[in-house]
Amino acid sequence: MDLNELKVFCRVAELASFSRAAEELGVAKGRVSTLVQALEAQVGARLLQRTTRSVRLTPDGEAFLNRCKELLTEADQLQAMFRPAVGAVRGKVRIDMPGLFAQELIMPHLQSLLAEHPLLDLGISINDRRIDMVREGFDALVRIGPLPDSDMVARPLGVMAMCNLASPAYLNRHGTPRKLGDLAGHRIVHHAANLRSDGAAFRYEVDGVVRAVPMRAALSVNSSVSMQAACLNGLGIMQVAQPTNRRLIDSGELVEVLPELSAPPVQVSLMVPHRRHIAPRAEVVFNWIARVTGPCMLAASS
Repeated sequence: MDLNELKVFCRVAELASFSRAAEELGVAKGRVSTLVQALEAQVGARLLQRTTRSVRLTPDGEAFLNRCKELLTEADQLQAMFRPAVGAVRGKVRIDMPGLFAQELIMPHLQSLLAEHPLLDLGISINDRRIDMVREGFDALVRIGPLPDSDMVARPLGVMAMCNLASPAYLNRHGTPRKLGDLAGHRIVHHAANLRSDGAAFRYEVDGVVRAVPMRAALSVNSSVSMQAACLNGLGIMQVAQPTNRRLIDSGELVEVLPELSAPPVQVSLMVPHRRHIAPRAEVVFNWIARVTGPCMLAASS
């Protein structure tokens, strides 16, 4: 059994496409199909169900994919055993994370990581939606807030303080709220995956109890970047993680309001597949993310 065949099968399975896998791997589509067929002949089972419109894993293929990924990870570890520790990290690492987290907390530091590991092929995808990590070919996801039920393993990165922000232009037009009662004359920029505004509210914590004041949504968005853009353009008040907006707060482009009534801190997690081994190159990136974002997290209470 050839490792190259396993790699090709994994990409076809993850992308659900022979054509996309061939394009990404830089080989002919026919060659990809031939390698997968040869692999199926060796294992004695049909791994992929092919139709004119789709490619999907068979039950045997699902089981084989999981073991295949473990074997490829172990092969990476074996190949890296005797390499020098510094500068030896090479290969692809794909991570999905929220837009502002990437823009404000990761991108400013990336030069140091890539300078230290010039052979690292790093890909960062920007999303706030729920995705299928294995299907879409990611090594990890960074997620902020409550985690969905999943068979993935969550590595806590810490918790971030929340704050209430508005632009100076918005406050000049509508006034600065000084107490909860003042919110009746204001609008909120509402973050909702389904873009529905019926859950729009100003949330705050008092003595460990989270309360909510329903508010009219000026706009509903499904990404942190869109939320920030709407707030900067004076559409309303937003409740967001403070570290991802610190630069704009310090510059005066956004102003904190009702600081004594902030939402509870939010958990930040790095989610990885539920398997025993993580590729060394991925582990290097995961540890780096934890290190550079650590100063943005609240100190643990004693």
